[in-house]
Amino acid sequence: MRQSRFTEEQIIAILAEQERGMRMAEVCRKHRISQKTFYKKSK
Repeated sequence: MRQSRFTEEQIIAILAEQERGMRMAEVCRKHRISQKTFYKKSK
């Protein structure tokens, strides 16, 4: 399995940004991740 570019704490912080009201597209652009990756990590 491939090693993640982000630590677990970073992933939690990224998901929290979206939960606080930031648009998903903005979060993905800011952290340079695809929307598909975002959905995969949020499940």
